Amino acid sequence: MNNMIVFPLILPVMTAILLVFFRHNLMLQRIVSITTMATVTVISAVMVWAVVAKGILRLDFSGWQPPYGILFVADSFAALLVFTASLVTTIILLYATCTIGEKRERNFFYTFVLLMIAGVNGSFLTGDIFNLFVCFEVMLLASYVLITLGGERVQLRESIKYVLINVVASWLFLVALAYLYSTMGTLNMAHIALRVTEAGQGPLLTTVSLVFLLVFALKAGLLLFQWLPGSYSAPPTAIAALFAALLTKVGIYALYRTYTLLFTHDTMPYKLIGVMAVITIVAGCLGALSGRDVRTIAVYNVLIGVGFILLGLAIGTEVAFQGAIYYVIHDIIAKAFLFLCVGTMIYLTGETVIDKMSGLIRNYPLFGWLYFIVMCALAGIPPLSGFVGKVLIGQAAVEQGTYVLLAVGFGSSIIVLYSLLRIFLSSFFGETIIPIGDEMPMPKTVILPIVMLATLTIMLGVGAEYIAVYVQDAAHVLANPSIYIEAVLPEALWKE
Repeated sequence: MNNMIVFPLILPVMTAILLVFFRHNLMLQRIVSITTMATVTVISAVMVWAVVAKGILRLDFSGWQPPYGILFVADSFAALLVFTASLVTTIILLYATCTIGEKRERNFFYTFVLLMIAGVNGSFLTGDIFNLFVCFEVMLLASYVLITLGGERVQLRESIKYVLINVVASWLFLVALAYLYSTMGTLNMAHIALRVTEAGQGPLLTTVSLVFLLVFALKAGLLLFQWLPGSYSAPPTAIAALFAALLTKVGIYALYRTYTLLFTHDTMPYKLIGVMAVITIVAGCLGALSGRDVRTIAVYNVLIGVGFILLGLAIGTEVAFQGAIYYVIHDIIAKAFLFLCVGTMIYLTGETVIDKMSGLIRNYPLFGWLYFIVMCALAGIPPLSGFVGKVLIGQAAVEQGTYVLLAVGFGSSIIVLYSLLRIFLSSFFGETIIPIGDEMPMPKTVILPIVMLATLTIMLGVGAEYIAVYVQDAAHVLANPSIYIEAVLPEALWKE
């Protein structure tokens, strides 16, 4: 059973290598890549069930017992994110088959998407902080190629910022790892947590923890987000949807794992995260309100989501963690949904500015109401997927008396609704710019993925109680790091 932990990393990597040899057989590339991701989704669904049924799963590579060997660890938090990321990637790949273009497909689009999701899944599952760095780099190297794939001028311009920021962040990550290892003598995350608990968190460790905060904030787009708007709006729709759904979530996961497991003895980082989350939400709201380009509005909504999820970490209670986990699952699905909708609007009209689009709902009524669903979900309107997470984080904020976080978090919901409603009213209603009968046909492989994401959004909201046991288990482990430590380390080690 434990061996399945490695498949969300190994299967995409093996398939990515295989597809290199079938560069010109586009149909085979499409079928094999979608089949691989569907298989990974099924395996990760079984893993989610197994963690709750049997406890935290651990796989020690080459038989080396921790803390000496490399290992993968699957608790409910990691397993839920692997499942959601793999499912959404499968759906986006289906959308890409019709929209990405043969030129990009022949230039190894599917290979690099699979390598990127391998890095994402590996980041969620690794139990070793150095291998977190390695998986980050696998993900980032693939994303460097994807952001420039096609070689358009705007892509190349924005990729310079994207690469430079991430190279600097990676260098800081290595520096922090070096100091952490020199201090702790281990890179196993559970072992680090145990030693920090035993020895206390002195000034050097506090400094290291703040460097990690800077690194993961850069990766997540928390406060230091200047690279994100251009980088996420330059690539084609399928790539932008992958970036919006997945890349910031790896940084968010690293922040949660680091500050609920490794550095739990100093409250200063939590206060800083709260301040950074508030500033990010406010900046995202201002950007969404001022934007006239549909892609720009969508990107700034990504920033609002990042800030809102990290409010749960700043509050730091088990209820807040439950809300954040619900919300991050919702956000992966809903951001992919939003970007596919926005990209499809551009695909149908050839325009990006909302004032130049109108009347789309007359030509494409189903598509118009699908956009309405994602707008309501992102605003947190019940019974859609964003509602449960917002309520739980709000409840935790009230319990802890953090009313500023509560006000900013729920105020952002109004801004999200207003910014997306502007697109809905301006672009979908009014006099149509496409004469009836002259509209571009909507291919099934374009509308079907959007319908699938809409279904997931509704199911996650209406059926929230069915995943409650998994979310509660994930939040319980985050709030009680000793559970993770005892599941990973041999009994003789953690009892010493």
